[in-house]
Amino acid sequence: MALRVYDTRRREKVDFVTIEAGKVRMYVCGITPYSPSHLGHARCYIAFDIVHRWLEAKGYDVTYVQNFTDVEDKIINIANEEGIDYLEVAERNIVDYYDVMDALNVLRADHYPRVTETIEGIISMIETLIEKEHAYNGEDGVYFHVESAPEKYGLLTGQNIEAVRAGAGGRVGGTGLGKRDHKDFALWKFAKPGEPQWDSPWGAGRPGWHIECSAMSLQYFGEQFDIHGGGDDLRFPHHEAEIFQSECCTGKSPLVNHWMHNGFVNIDGEKMSKSLGNFWTITDALKTHKPLVLRHALLNAHYRNPIDFSEQFLEDGKRSQNKLEDSYCDLLRVWGEKNKDHLVSLPRPQLGGEGLAHTIGMLEKLGEECALSMDDDFNTREALAKISSAIKIMNKAVNSDIDENDRQSLGYYCVEWLEEFAGSALGLLPSREDALAGSQEDPRRAELEPIVSELLMKRAAAREAKDWEAADAIRSELAALGITVQDTADGPEWEIN
Repeated sequence: MALRVYDTRRREKVDFVTIEAGKVRMYVCGITPYSPSHLGHARCYIAFDIVHRWLEAKGYDVTYVQNFTDVEDKIINIANEEGIDYLEVAERNIVDYYDVMDALNVLRADHYPRVTETIEGIISMIETLIEKEHAYNGEDGVYFHVESAPEKYGLLTGQNIEAVRAGAGGRVGGTGLGKRDHKDFALWKFAKPGEPQWDSPWGAGRPGWHIECSAMSLQYFGEQFDIHGGGDDLRFPHHEAEIFQSECCTGKSPLVNHWMHNGFVNIDGEKMSKSLGNFWTITDALKTHKPLVLRHALLNAHYRNPIDFSEQFLEDGKRSQNKLEDSYCDLLRVWGEKNKDHLVSLPRPQLGGEGLAHTIGMLEKLGEECALSMDDDFNTREALAKISSAIKIMNKAVNSDIDENDRQSLGYYCVEWLEEFAGSALGLLPSREDALAGSQEDPRRAELEPIVSELLMKRAAAREAKDWEAADAIRSELAALGITVQDTADGPEWEIN
């Protein structure tokens, strides 16, 4: 199956096609660093990290660009309130971004351009747009004239100009002085007292929001590129404004082969908002949950779907991630990192029958299905389901009555299988060293394992006999030992409180 991607502009899944064979040029809108990165940022950049990883796994040479909007009203206001330079505010939040994304195992982009480093290119684009009569001078800045290319409006939203403006919450461009039309938006804002500014042919000032990404993508990729990504809230006005500016400046259309947008993050059913008191920074979330738990939870939903974030959402991610890491650690121990040259050959995979050949056959099939899930618009939820099924097969096989040499070879095969799909593709595995070290953090688990296993067997028998009083008594006995039991479709799972 060819890789298929949902294209926002075409509103359907399409075959993934690149401008240059074997190469992908991908631009994703980055943060405006006025505050620490939040869960919405985690959702977005983990989603496009998956795109990045899977494209490379398929053999593409990916060039990934992600910008920082390091000068903006909120940054300036915070700097003025604190009495510091605006770049100091931006820099501390950029450092925070790198720290939390590294913790979440998000691979670094190839380039992180900043607005303040792209002023020359921005001015050049605006000059071209004025020359082509797509932009004009107003009393307080330079504006793009939407009616100069009305056919381009609504390409990502499917709405006409008035409908799109009505849903924009006033973000089209405000009521700037000298605007010819309420739909026009600012390319250059003339300087106000106390604001950073740069010289331009039209007067000192700073760039408008939308022109920045157009200039940066042009700088790194030229007139057209393969993927442009960002949160769903950027479709309008930001990304539609980019289409206007870039295509009218260069005369080339389409600007982008594939537009991709990730879904929102809601908190307990409500939109995340500081005013509602449900605003979570990534650092807040990582105080109580391991980074890979948060990553796992966010990947257990298709990137285009909205996520309802809650403690239960995180607990589900924790349970699934712990199962993955525990199995990975167990398989590393089964293999024992024995010299690969001395491992025995495993039988050829086959489906049907029983034995090791059948086990390998089922794992090969699940690997193919996992790849198909990722080829279907990066469906990480389906891929995680295949990985979960594979883990059950692996655990059962290595704990069965097989020859010790076969067991070690199977352990090595399973480790490589998990590292390919759960590790390289999804970024959910710790290093081998950390996995083995992490398993030794709580020696009580090994001590309690036989006691808990026996109690869980008794509880299962009581539940089978519908002796609920006995089952509840056993749960209470486990609780007294500091054990929490979670009943799942795969059977009971337990943790030490």
